[in-house]
Amino acid sequence: MEWLTGILHEATARIAPEYFLLPVHGGPSVYRERVYCYELYHQMRLLWPGDCPYRINGEVDKRAHPYFREGGEPKPDLLVHEPGSGNNYCVIEVKSCRASDAGIEKDMETLTRFTKEIGYPRAVYLIYGEEAAELMATIEKHAAAVQAPIEVWLHPAPGQPAHCINH
Repeated sequence: MEWLTGILHEATARIAPEYFLLPVHGGPSVYRERVYCYELYHQMRLLWPGDCPYRINGEVDKRAHPYFREGGEPKPDLLVHEPGSGNNYCVIEVKSCRASDAGIEKDMETLTRFTKEIGYPRAVYLIYGEEAAELMATIEKHAAAVQAPIEVWLHPAPGQPAHCINH
């Protein structure tokens, strides 16, 4: 567990300002989850241990997967697993500090499904942006409803590592 924690700390600290808050020509900068996630994935891959049996995959589409034949195919932001083996380690969802209540609820349901139904032992909910801590009441409300062991990580500024606030 500690190896992934270290990678998350270091990878988030390496995310440059332009991936954290996207500059827009002729307008104010904006938070864009995909931009942040792609850079997080890139930074994590740079730090990934060569001898690690797990791989990190971004937005794995679960259509037609045997686990989801009942419908509602979730697409988590990042998965840490051994593809094709059933050896799963961590599911990661990312949201900006501008996330909606509905978006947080959907992410909590995805994280819960992967931990309770599929057996991922670790679930990380990473919130980035200056006002990340302001979402805690909403996150706690939805976390209480799903009753799953979800790590909440806050990443308030580029150049600083994210940190887990509840484990």
